[in-house]
Amino acid sequence: MTRLFSSLELRETSIPNRVMVSPMCQYSCEDRDGLATAWHRTHLGSRAVGGAGVVMAEATAVEPRGRISPEDLGIWSDEHADALAPVAEFVREQGSVPAIQLAHAGRKASTTRPWEGHGPVAPEEGGWTVVGPTDDPWPHDGEAPPTERLTPEEIEGVVESFRAAAERSLAAGFEIAEVHAAHGYLLHQFLSPVTNTRGDAYGGGFEGRTRLLRAVTEAVRDVWPDGKPVFVRLSATDWLPDRDSWTVEDSIRLADRLAELGVDLIDVSGGGIHPDSSPERTGPNYQVRYAERVREETDRRVAVGAVGGITTPEQAEAVVANERADLAIVGREHLRDPYFALRAAQALDATDEIEGPPQYRRAFGF
Repeated sequence: MTRLFSSLELRETSIPNRVMVSPMCQYSCEDRDGLATAWHRTHLGSRAVGGAGVVMAEATAVEPRGRISPEDLGIWSDEHADALAPVAEFVREQGSVPAIQLAHAGRKASTTRPWEGHGPVAPEEGGWTVVGPTDDPWPHDGEAPPTERLTPEEIEGVVESFRAAAERSLAAGFEIAEVHAAHGYLLHQFLSPVTNTRGDAYGGGFEGRTRLLRAVTEAVRDVWPDGKPVFVRLSATDWLPDRDSWTVEDSIRLADRLAELGVDLIDVSGGGIHPDSSPERTGPNYQVRYAERVREETDRRVAVGAVGGITTPEQAEAVVANERADLAIVGREHLRDPYFALRAAQALDATDEIEGPPQYRRAFGF
């Protein structure tokens, strides 16, 4: 028996195997309205056909100004939930667990798509004024868009936007909600002393800087059914060792607090808070060590997902079998191969441990 194709039980939700499709932005909403299209249904649906246990939709903005780019997904209205419902339904029909990442880009919002330069979008071109813990803008090359410091009342509004987005996600048929607090986006901006220099209740030390994420997590957990899991994605480290920054030790401490609030899995990634942020090394499994530390050093047991440089079936199996993480989260390799999980079952001689689609069984030896 492989460990990769064993089930993972979180609350009353059974994930059929330990492969998860990492949330990856597609920048493909056709009318800049945040509505899911045939592209999203095909992109996510094909990974479910490919056998992944969890298929996670991309960072989905809880309010319009929370989009990274004007072409990003949103879920700030019932119309957005209706557009995503067929995606969740198709993923579920293939035997995968449909999941959605709820996000707010903060000061990293209002940018062009990566293949169009990834620079700021001016208001006259469809951009908007971005928000953050302070009025310090993201350090773009060239002129940065104006950034507004969120007031305490506006912060409460952000919390309510996450709550409403979770309710709509549930109505759309998603079974896992993930709160995005990584990669330099709004919740991470509040966590890190690099970007959070506030002097009020949402700044200062660990308690203040984690206050917003804890409030968002409580709001999402409050409306998410007891039998369904809530995930949180963290950047385990800012990758800025020469500055006062967010560290792995901070993430371990926070993971315990999040577990107390009802979080079931910490999705461990890294970096993104500043252009100077870069990993010590890259390559196979380059972030797995962070997930392993969170898994081993949290006082209150919480499941952990590892991401970063997992590209082969053997790597994914080893990550789970060696108890470095509970889920192997695969991003770019799923772009190259939507059928990664089926191919992994074939490579690991585990085709009897996964129920592949009957239409494809002759190709994978089921």
